Amino acid sequence: MFIANKINLRIPGPTPIPPAVQAAMNKPMIGHRSGEASTLINEVSERLKPFFGTNEPPLLFTGSGTSVLEAAVINTVQPKEEAIVVVTGVFGDRFAKILTEYGVTVKRLDVEWGKTPEPEAVKNMLKQNPNAKAVFFTQCETSTGVLNPIDKLAPIVKEHSDALVIVDAVSSLGAVPFEMDQWGVDITVAGSQKALMIPAGLAFAAVSQKAWKVIEENKNPKFYLDFRRYRDNLIKGTTPFTPAVSLLFGLDASLELLEQEGLPKIFKRHEVMKEMTRSAIRALSLPLMTSDQDASPTVTSVYQADGWNSESLRSDLKNMGIVIAGGQQHLKGKIFRIGHMGYCDPLDVLPVLSAIEISLKKQNVALSFGTAIQAAEEVLSTYV
Repeated sequence: MFIANKINLRIPGPTPIPPAVQAAMNKPMIGHRSGEASTLINEVSERLKPFFGTNEPPLLFTGSGTSVLEAAVINTVQPKEEAIVVVTGVFGDRFAKILTEYGVTVKRLDVEWGKTPEPEAVKNMLKQNPNAKAVFFTQCETSTGVLNPIDKLAPIVKEHSDALVIVDAVSSLGAVPFEMDQWGVDITVAGSQKALMIPAGLAFAAVSQKAWKVIEENKNPKFYLDFRRYRDNLIKGTTPFTPAVSLLFGLDASLELLEQEGLPKIFKRHEVMKEMTRSAIRALSLPLMTSDQDASPTVTSVYQADGWNSESLRSDLKNMGIVIAGGQQHLKGKIFRIGHMGYCDPLDVLPVLSAIEISLKKQNVALSFGTAIQAAEEVLSTYV
């Protein structure tokens, strides 16, 4: 009944690729040390600045988002030094695991999954650990659908500590506001396969002048992930190691699309999709994992409830050509997650909601068809 290879990908990354970006990545290869490559590298780094909210040139890495998480650790903190990690889900926990692997003394601020940290808890953590060299945050915690308020948390660190503020913005950059310089963030890392609308394989790091001073004094052994190599090579319009040129072509095309839309409209689009999805889920009386205040515009997480099974729902949707995500770690089999970021607009959300209704009905949940769609359309109608 459904076309076998037609996929509506609605996971929190990787996200769908725009046709213009796909076409750009098929361009003939160029020499990665050529003048054309240098122009491309310089231009995309410069054009990424507004997305980070910084005047510092973002560094370009060939690697996954986790590669720059690791790079942010080994370039700033050394074995036996202390670091605070605010853990609100899987990816905050990943920062803690990387730090532990490198012999750093980790001070965890564990927050209930689905919630954001209380500013007072962050302040107390800083007071209790005055020797912390860095504080690690995740802006969007995709495992729960939480958007941590970096605009409020980073200034607290600056007020009460000399520690660096390091933020994982992999699943938020390009979909929600980020003002690195204004908020006092020292290192921001991001990846390509989320709101930036290209495949996985590129990663980015923007670094403050304060962080560069710490990096210059850092004695950790490092080679491929040495921030200094990337900075020094970027000045010359290149990268220290072979870049993923086809992905850079794709990034160039993606930035063109994003610039045409404009950041205010991009942010509004993601907010509308969030509101549509959450309104629809509420109309179906399904339990949302996060509050409206804490919810991310890029992903919505929904708890499994009595009478239906989240994995059966995901299987039903997959049979209809719609792919959504399940839970991770202790949430596996207990939630489902809908990604709505990147190459996605409000009309892409409606088929997902319709398919959810069909699956719930199949699982004998009492509902009237169109309930979720109506709720979502009522939200959308206020914006069009």
